[in-house]
Amino acid sequence: MKTLIIVDVQNDFMPGGALEVKGADKIIPVINNISEKFDLVIATQDWHPENHTSFASNHLHKKPFEKITIHGKEETLWPDHCIQGSYGAEFYPDLNTNTVAAIFRKGMNPEIDSYSGFYDNHHQISTGLSGYLKEKNASNLYFCGLATDICVYFTIKDAISEGFSATLIEDAAQPLDNQNYQQLKKELIQSGVSIINSKNLIN
Repeated sequence: MKTLIIVDVQNDFMPGGALEVKGADKIIPVINNISEKFDLVIATQDWHPENHTSFASNHLHKKPFEKITIHGKEETLWPDHCIQGSYGAEFYPDLNTNTVAAIFRKGMNPEIDSYSGFYDNHHQISTGLSGYLKEKNASNLYFCGLATDICVYFTIKDAISEGFSATLIEDAAQPLDNQNYQQLKKELIQSGVSIINSKNLIN
């Protein structure tokens, strides 16, 4: 089953949002255009409590994008974003969600960040996405959304680890740091990930 995973297309990642990904809005028409070409469409949603440990505001004298050690692992601190129930956590209103069959929320544990749509960053808690996809016999996964070098990247990595085939639709995703993405792109290709343009999608 040909499946599209839309990663974190939420207001806080849009231009002017709390954790802005520059140019993020330009991928919306692309996603809307391709979503109906898939048998199954899934969306992930960052859904943080206010006291999330990844927020710089919850650490004295710390600023966004600083790195600290939390539970023995290095973590990046972020601006407060995608807080449960907030406007920033809502899907971008121009995104057509009519085709979305299921939404998987992540980052709900205040103690552990969760970039991937499959697991938290420590791989302790599953979102249930893998089991859902296997139940649906969805082995051929396509990925888009935000940000290519963070949540999309880690979601694809976990998809590969779970035994799925993975294709990144590059023009339907946008990185936070393009230089970082260019390095990660090489790694993804070496891992067997296909990277295509939306124009190359076959109906």
